[in-house]
Amino acid sequence: MDGDNTAKTFEQGANSALKENEMTSGIHESVKQTPAAGEKTTGTGGSIFSKDGAVGSMFNADGALGGTAQKIGGPLDKEGMVGQHFNADGKIGGMVQENLANKK
Repeated sequence: MDGDNTAKTFEQGANSALKENEMTSGIHESVKQTPAAGEKTTGTGGSIFSKDGAVGSMFNADGALGGTAQKIGGPLDKEGMVGQHFNADGKIGGMVQENLANKK
């Protein structure tokens, strides 16, 4: 191809997608969407901060953070000077339960 034919070919290729200027038949404007499968569950579960929630369960004695503290033991144990405050009825855990976990 020489320079003149190459330019014409590129122009035809680049402009071939612009046949519709009003965007009424675009690929993102489909109104035939299927509804989501299953029932809506948003807002029906408990808080992630509750003692059984995704974050709160990490602080339980068998959770990721609480389990590590149990392995270290001493004051970090669930009944130790520090660890006892992270239980659901402790000072820190209880405050989280009252202020974050029970809010809906």
